[in-house]
Amino acid sequence: MGQALGCIQVDQSTVVVREQFGKFDHVLQPGCHCLPWCCGYQASGTLSLRVQQLDVRCETKTKDNVFVTVVASIQYRALAEKASDAFYKLSNTKAQIQAYVFDVIRATVPKLELDSAFEQKNDIAKAVEEELEKAMSAYGYEIVETLIIDIEPDAQVKKAMNEINAAARMRVAANEKAEAEKILQVKRAEGEAEAKYLSGLGIARQREAIVNGLRDSVLSFSGNVPGTTAKDIMDMVLITQYFDTMKEVGASSKSSAVFIPHGPGAVKDIASQIRDGLLQGKHAPV
Repeated sequence: MGQALGCIQVDQSTVVVREQFGKFDHVLQPGCHCLPWCCGYQASGTLSLRVQQLDVRCETKTKDNVFVTVVASIQYRALAEKASDAFYKLSNTKAQIQAYVFDVIRATVPKLELDSAFEQKNDIAKAVEEELEKAMSAYGYEIVETLIIDIEPDAQVKKAMNEINAAARMRVAANEKAEAEKILQVKRAEGEAEAKYLSGLGIARQREAIVNGLRDSVLSFSGNVPGTTAKDIMDMVLITQYFDTMKEVGASSKSSAVFIPHGPGAVKDIASQIRDGLLQGKHAPV
């Protein structure tokens, strides 16, 4: 605002309150205006029409007796058509708005528990805005927006809430880990059972193949050598396989020492043991 030779310049988004001999006369809009001081006119003051912001911190407690600090952001502006009310009726606009915000928050938050207060921030902001709109419209101000930008519990309460949340997540993680280990153990047991079953089938088929091979050998030998019994041929075949096995054990560099009874009388016993084992394997279930 500039003034020279009885003229005054009013900047954009600003109005000037003009008085004549100390009495309100007119609201000057942006532009250049004559203000003859000789007639008692004077510029009493300026009023900004821009949107202004006021952050209010209010400490209160919730229904479950937790002290919190609620931070509200109030955006307001003076109305051009009610500029005289906004200029004359309030001496401290920010203090007036702050008082109304305190009153509404301390009447609303104690009805809510802490978790509900976080969930219902919009409801708290709406209650504050309605009360401010009703009160400040009489003074020539418009409430543009009301926001609850933060709810800050006590530091110890925040730490306890974080510990509760961490414990709950650890419990879920432990359950998931236990369930995964259970699945692994079940699958491992199923695999071992299937492997043992297939191994048993392989051993039974191996023994059956050995028995069938020995039988074919006995039949072929008895047909080519008359006068021999099946028992004689079986003993000879088994003893031959026995010595072949001993030869392989001795020829292997990684084999361990094997101590068995050996002598002329032990050969008959070995043949009987091998024969009994093969006959038992033949009759084993497949």
